[in-house]
Amino acid sequence: MSQLNTASAAERYAVFMDARPSEPIATKTQSHPPGIEVEPVANLPAVIETTDRRNYLHRLWMLSLAAMTVVALGTAYWWAHRTPVLPAGIAYGNGRLEADPIDIATKFAGRVAVLLVDEGETVRAGQPLAVMDTRDLQQSLEKAQAEVELQQKAIAEADALLEQVRTQVRLAEQQMDRTSALLKNGWTTQEIFDQRSQQLNTARAAERAAGARVKQIQNALQAAQHNVELIKLNIADNTLAAPRDGQIQYRIANLGEVLPVGGKVFTLLDIRYVYMDIYLPTISVGRITAGDDARIVLDAYPANPLRAKVTFISPRAQFTPKMVETQTERDKLMFRVRVRLDADQLQGTTRAPSGLPGVGYVRFDHDVQWPAALLAAP
Repeated sequence: MSQLNTASAAERYAVFMDARPSEPIATKTQSHPPGIEVEPVANLPAVIETTDRRNYLHRLWMLSLAAMTVVALGTAYWWAHRTPVLPAGIAYGNGRLEADPIDIATKFAGRVAVLLVDEGETVRAGQPLAVMDTRDLQQSLEKAQAEVELQQKAIAEADALLEQVRTQVRLAEQQMDRTSALLKNGWTTQEIFDQRSQQLNTARAAERAAGARVKQIQNALQAAQHNVELIKLNIADNTLAAPRDGQIQYRIANLGEVLPVGGKVFTLLDIRYVYMDIYLPTISVGRITAGDDARIVLDAYPANPLRAKVTFISPRAQFTPKMVETQTERDKLMFRVRVRLDADQLQGTTRAPSGLPGVGYVRFDHDVQWPAALLAAP
């Protein structure tokens, strides 16, 4: 009986296996006590989920979109920064826009008392930037002013003495005139005449001495006044002012520091002297002269070429700096050429555009016209 049941179960199982669908049948493994064999039970056909496929298609679409975006941005960057087609007679090189640095330093040794500006601020010519401690100079100024007052009183005294001596001279002259008249008529003696003559000579000598004393004191007064002006000038020089319009690049000294003569406090960028140094090969430099027309195109503003002029050509070649791109790998030795922006290009500028990379173009053939991409706006 058990054999019939077993055969019957096996037949039923074979029939079921022949009739199963072509898709794989998910089976469920159940936990059971060890030592007990459990006949596998076939589950119903499982439904295939499509979520993974949708996620795969979505990721593929996003990757494709990102790739197209990168290609578009790269194309736009290349188009904006591409080197325009240049005719013969125009050379170019890359570089960075720089502003002429000016060191704001002390004229005298002293302590920094006040700092009026900080890094990044824009200043005007004549604007105070820092003040040094001038208490010792103030004391010297008061002493010199007191010396001036003393000399002025001495001059007043000397003038009074001179006037007194002049009065004595006039009296001696009058007495001498009367004695001379009396001597002609025989009413006086020669001895009295000689005495009057001696008194007149003594009075005139005293007048000359008093006049010399007045001049001496006047010279001393002028020296004291010059000393006062010198001390005032030194006090004014201890107020560090901006020599040009510019932008503070670095603050080197701190409040309270004692600096030597020539100690640097700030570094100022002259926003009216902006230039770019480019490096060109011998074949181009040999035809370039100072004053040649130039253009500067900054990477940040590729559609706005700036007018410039060649102001310096190095007389010696040097190895090409690492940050400089050359047209050919054979150009190992290059000449430094400085192109400076025209002053009218910087009208209204309040900050030095220092450090911006770009490309400088120099036209050494005056018969060649600038390409449309390099025509600077008026």
